[in-house]
Amino acid sequence: MLFNVLSLALQAVARRSISSSAVRQGNKVPHKQKLFQEDNGMPVHLKGGSADALLYRTTMVLTVMGYVVYELVKAAYPQKKE
Repeated sequence: MLFNVLSLALQAVARRSISSSAVRQGNKVPHKQKLFQEDNGMPVHLKGGSADALLYRTTMVLTVMGYVVYELVKAAYPQKKE
């Protein structure tokens, strides 16, 4: 019984969000194409704005931190010489 109620509620929410989101949003593709094709000297992975810059910096920080942790673990447990 509870499963049926939850299922119906989920279907109603999904139907409402799918049908209303198409009405509110316009076609953003031409604007994005224009943005990414203009020659302003900026790399393509940063042309999306501040969210792209934040994602890029976060990825670089996590990569460097992962490499540092890897090297520290490798140095903490030296290889056995046989």
